[in-house]
Amino acid sequence: MALGSHNGALIDLRDVVKTYETGAGDVTVLKDVTLRVQGGEFVSIVGPSGSGKSTLLNMITGIDRPTGGEVLVGGEAVHALSENELARWRGRYVGVIFQFFQLLPTLTVLENVILPMDFCKVYRRRERKEWAMRLLEQVSIADQADKLPSALSGGQQQRAAIARALANDPPLVVADEPTGNLDTVTAAEVFVLFEKLVSQGKTLMVVTHDRSLSAQTERVLHLLDGRLHRDENNGNGKGPSTLR
Repeated sequence: MALGSHNGALIDLRDVVKTYETGAGDVTVLKDVTLRVQGGEFVSIVGPSGSGKSTLLNMITGIDRPTGGEVLVGGEAVHALSENELARWRGRYVGVIFQFFQLLPTLTVLENVILPMDFCKVYRRRERKEWAMRLLEQVSIADQADKLPSALSGGQQQRAAIARALANDPPLVVADEPTGNLDTVTAAEVFVLFEKLVSQGKTLMVVTHDRSLSAQTERVLHLLDGRLHRDENNGNGKGPSTLR
């Protein structure tokens, strides 16, 4: 399953709807969302709580499936993949960064970064530790490699989570409130890391409540009541937005 572009877009969402069944009735969280994201873009997703930001990311990563519409990433129909196919596809082509880090507490930082490589069987076994250390150096915590996550600060744990997300060298990285548990200075440092990844050719999509951080991205998607209310270009990206 090679990840290439589709009609010039890395991410192509077509009339995506997501409805959840609840005891009080159906709740539609995403309503006919259509958008395209080009490879190499740095995109933030903003909006009030309950507007569908995290659900939108979950559609793109295949963590959740749309009730209606299509989700294509690199030409791959993500919404049509089986669970096994999704796991393999996501592990190889998408790096996911969570607000609460989600590092395995009984593994060292280095082992946490190596784990996705073991799962997807990328790189030769003897090369995995070397590549993991290079990633930890890139996020400036190579000296913490042999420590358990509990011994690290919140900022260091998020850096470790970023290194883990990059383990299989995915072209797409998504982050859901990655600075939500960090102080202002550390949050700014994490965004500098993100900008560095974009300069290296990665595509980044980040959910954030911090407007000062979203202002640093090339493009801002504003969600309101499950709809794409506004698609804004910050003037520091690759050209006009591509909302159809």
